[in-house]
Amino acid sequence: MPSLPSEQPDGHAAAEGEAWAHVTQPAGQAGPRPRPGRRELVRLPVLPVRDVVVFPNTVLSLIFGRERSLRALRRARSEDALALFVAQRNPDDDDPSPEELYQVGTVGRCLQSLELPDGTVRVVAEGATRVRITQVVQRDPYMVAEVEPVCELRPDADPRIEALKRRTLEQFEEASQLSRRIPPEALITALNIEDIGQLADLIASCLDLELADRQGLLEEPDCARRLDTVARHLQEELRILWLEEELRERVEEEMDSSQREYYLREHLRAIQNELGQAEGVVGDAWEYRERIKAANLSEAVHDAALDEVDRLERMPMASPEVSVVRTYLDWLLELPWRESTDDRLDIERATRVLDSDHFGLLKAKERILEFLAVRQLVDDVKGPILCFVGPPGVGKTSIGQSIARAMGRKFIRVSLGGVRDEAEIRGHRRTYVGAMPGRVIQALRRVRSNNPVFMIDEVDKLGADFRGDPSSALLEVLDPEQNSAFSDHYLEVPFDLSRVLFIATGNILDTVPPALRDRLEVIEFPGYIEEEKLQIARDFLVPKQREAHGLTGRLIRFRTSGLQALVRHYTREAGVRNLEREIASICRKVARRVAAGEDGAAHITADVVEEMLGWQRFAWGEARRDASVGVATGLSYTQAGGDIISIEVSVVAGDGDLLLTGQLGEVMKESAQAALSHVRGMGEELGLPPGFFGRHDIHVHVPSGAVPKEGPSAGVAICTALVSALSDRPVRSDLAMTGEISLHGRVLPVGGVREKVLAAHRAGMRTVLLPEENRKEMADREQFPAKVFDDLEFIYVGELAHVLDAALADGE
Repeated sequence: MPSLPSEQPDGHAAAEGEAWAHVTQPAGQAGPRPRPGRRELVRLPVLPVRDVVVFPNTVLSLIFGRERSLRALRRARSEDALALFVAQRNPDDDDPSPEELYQVGTVGRCLQSLELPDGTVRVVAEGATRVRITQVVQRDPYMVAEVEPVCELRPDADPRIEALKRRTLEQFEEASQLSRRIPPEALITALNIEDIGQLADLIASCLDLELADRQGLLEEPDCARRLDTVARHLQEELRILWLEEELRERVEEEMDSSQREYYLREHLRAIQNELGQAEGVVGDAWEYRERIKAANLSEAVHDAALDEVDRLERMPMASPEVSVVRTYLDWLLELPWRESTDDRLDIERATRVLDSDHFGLLKAKERILEFLAVRQLVDDVKGPILCFVGPPGVGKTSIGQSIARAMGRKFIRVSLGGVRDEAEIRGHRRTYVGAMPGRVIQALRRVRSNNPVFMIDEVDKLGADFRGDPSSALLEVLDPEQNSAFSDHYLEVPFDLSRVLFIATGNILDTVPPALRDRLEVIEFPGYIEEEKLQIARDFLVPKQREAHGLTGRLIRFRTSGLQALVRHYTREAGVRNLEREIASICRKVARRVAAGEDGAAHITADVVEEMLGWQRFAWGEARRDASVGVATGLSYTQAGGDIISIEVSVVAGDGDLLLTGQLGEVMKESAQAALSHVRGMGEELGLPPGFFGRHDIHVHVPSGAVPKEGPSAGVAICTALVSALSDRPVRSDLAMTGEISLHGRVLPVGGVREKVLAAHRAGMRTVLLPEENRKEMADREQFPAKVFDDLEFIYVGELAHVLDAALADGE
């Protein structure tokens, strides 16, 4: 019976040698027995024990330390030395209630007791007889229970019972020879027991059973059934013991073989030392064997490495293959086969780290926090394959470093822009001169961890030529179902990539092959709006550049107007790279002034920005001041954010042609044609004479002709400008609109609503017309500044008639 640690007192078994069972009374006299037909009740102090069951006629050592148990123990020693030993259901409960105790226990005697230095008491207890608790009559200062004996059922003489007994004794004898947990005295005692119930108790006390199984045997009154149950447990124990014996013999054989090989190699090494051949190939082979033994490699890698060492030993020193094999072995032994970092699964800490490094990017942050939450619940989780897609400068690469820091992992980045050779991913075969592993294995060797955050940058810029298609090689790397056994052409042994958190980045998905795109979990990074850029500049860019240029807040202070001027008139981008460059340029000019001895802080306002950086490079959309005929204000969305655009329409005498200018894309041209077709159908409603459109040309122009424009969302604005020009009714100057127009005048939904609404608010508009089907996007108010809903009125339209009612003013 295994010993239990004495650091957890109260009923735990002590030393292993003291825990075997002894028969203390002759067979058939297992403690006090009830007389037939009479119910005997006795009140005894209760000693709860945990993780152990005391059987009748057995002696074992227990340690008690709970105050309630110590009081009961003192009472038992002071009177008739009898106590009730009963197992508690939950071993971790330090103060079990009567309900937490099993109903059947063992009355026993405390033969010896010894107080230990830590305040606990070590007791040698002897079990006497089974009893059942009828009621608990006292709980304090110690527990006292009223018990009655359990009537045991002993069968009459039966050959089958005798056969079961003999078979059980044979198995017990066999188990005692295989297991050190069964002392020889237990076998001698068992061979001299006649009573099958007492024999079952003895064997049960020697087996390593679960608490529930032990308690079940204690509660079983039928001696024959108890012996049969013990026999089944003993058979299972024998099966385990035989497996242990086989393993032990196998280990001994392997150890003998290893020791013999070690002995021979030591002799060979000594001979080579005498001959002066310790250096060179043989010496290298010896060193490699020692490194392989200490590397804790998988079986496949271990065998491959030893095969190469055997080849190395047989090669002459001058063979060119020697350096090839050495390089290969160095690669094998320097890879992080079992080296990893422990994940930090504190979600609150990860949230703080991500928020402190990046503003916004909510979807990417949420996905990483979800991965950490799953890791808290499941240990073995395959790393997700994420793909961050968005315009340059929005933080795709830098957030990868923050993710690694938040998770406590190492970070490695590999750029695949312009890579055209498949071997860059999967490696070269060793038959080539100068062969080496692919970039994936090279990166893992550098980072020395098999579970880093691995960023594959510019995945959309992979090429392909006669040397192969790198994107096809990435299919295995970025497939969670395959990368657990990634095979590099150079290594030719599987490497487990399933624990790596892969993050691919790109600007567009159009150039990514469909098979590769299917393996990626795409998270889009939209361009930053003006408010976000201002926040990023205040919280991240300005402090970073001040520190980089040796300036303090006392020497340079950026005002909101200055940052706003930088965003609006000196940069036009989706990200913040150019904004950071312009801030750095201003910091350099201020640093030059400070170095020249000028005193006072530099307050960077809009005027100071223009003074330092020169004329404004970009114009920013502003609302028209007066209502105009044939001019409507539309809303556009680009990677650089939202903006307002003017749609100008002029009707002149001609041959019925439609002229489109302003560098419009094909989709926008088709949208203008659809708008004109619908307006032609309204000719009678607009009061136009028959044949009007055949005698007039219509010219649609979108200013800023050097800037390409594309998309269908200007259809509503074009249609409104056309009706305004034809009906001589002005369009409200404080109203902006967006929406695609159908041939029958329906207003269809568009994208980029958030950016467009913010552009309208920034330009000073008062009303915004949106398609009815975009209403649901506006329900999420958290994505907008609060003042947007205070300053703007939103009108949702489904038909062109609704647009005209809201947009056109009455003519003078």
